[in-house]
Amino acid sequence: MQKLFSTVLLMVTLFTHSFCQNTSNKGETKKAANMKYEIVKSEDEWKNILSPEQYRILRQKGTERPFTGIYNNHKEEGTYVCAGCQTELFTSDTKFESGCGWPSFYAPAQKTTILEDLDKSFGMVRTEILCPKCGGHLGHVFNDGPKPTGLRYCVNSASLEFIKKEE
Repeated sequence: MQKLFSTVLLMVTLFTHSFCQNTSNKGETKKAANMKYEIVKSEDEWKNILSPEQYRILRQKGTERPFTGIYNNHKEEGTYVCAGCQTELFTSDTKFESGCGWPSFYAPAQKTTILEDLDKSFGMVRTEILCPKCGGHLGHVFNDGPKPTGLRYCVNSASLEFIKKEE
């Protein structure tokens, strides 16, 4: 029974996370192929600074289950940074409710804030998004977002930390 549940959960996760086609975002972000990252750590160092879930997602390109992440329904004003290196990635003013089960943003904090790489895993073709400083896996970007960009950056909550806007 547990094996059946796990299989169904995997199928639902893959379907929900990939119901859109691969996207090209008009060259607004850097490509990750052959990148040398500013922050380089050994696997043991990453394991010491990240939680097991953060490590699985950021360093092993994992995905959290839909609708389970702490930032999926998060509404506070502030900045979302990489959980691995604290690089500013997204701001709350570009966050929107997409219904996909993961935090969604229509634009990164800056055009050079996100790296892209081709992801052909699980028999799909998608555009993976990564942190430009440490190379941590964040999620994927799709071309079904709202205006003004038409993009949906679908991000794992575990790859993020939130810094509340000072009042």
